Amino acid sequence: MSAPDGGGISVVWAREPVPAGPHSVFLAGPTPRGNQVPSWRPAAIEALAAAWDGPEALTVLAPESPGGFHERDYEDQFRWETEARAAAGTILFWIPRCVDTLPGFTTNVEFGLDVTTGRAVLGCPPDCPSPERNRYLVLLARHHGVPVLETLPDTVTAALTLLRTRQS
Repeated sequence: MSAPDGGGISVVWAREPVPAGPHSVFLAGPTPRGNQVPSWRPAAIEALAAAWDGPEALTVLAPESPGGFHERDYEDQFRWETEARAAAGTILFWIPRCVDTLPGFTTNVEFGLDVTTGRAVLGCPPDCPSPERNRYLVLLARHHGVPVLETLPDTVTAALTLLRTRQS
């Protein structure tokens, strides 16, 4: 999966150095706070690896730690996520919202900050536990011309299409 010298993808986890370069996707969305809910990011990384066919490596910026470790210093996490979102060629928002387990309150703020950058795509599954809580984000995205998708594979495809478009 990792191929820093060409093709494939390379995953950069939370608080690892953020590389420079336009071939990158930040995985924005709610992060599980415990082991009771699995992360959606491994499926997104797998889909990106399967879909990426560029000649250079794609960097996937994942704001989680491998193995589920959570940073105690929240300011370090905040700084890393802010830097990584700013550096990303595209920002893939996937919001399988569940108010009880994946509320995505921080994600709401991040989407509000990134909606006008021209680098965002929004995925909101209609069958998630709290889809009504995504209505405002969907309206905001459409208002600003941000692609809105309903499945993770379609959101991945839209993010890579936007990345390729921005690079040409």
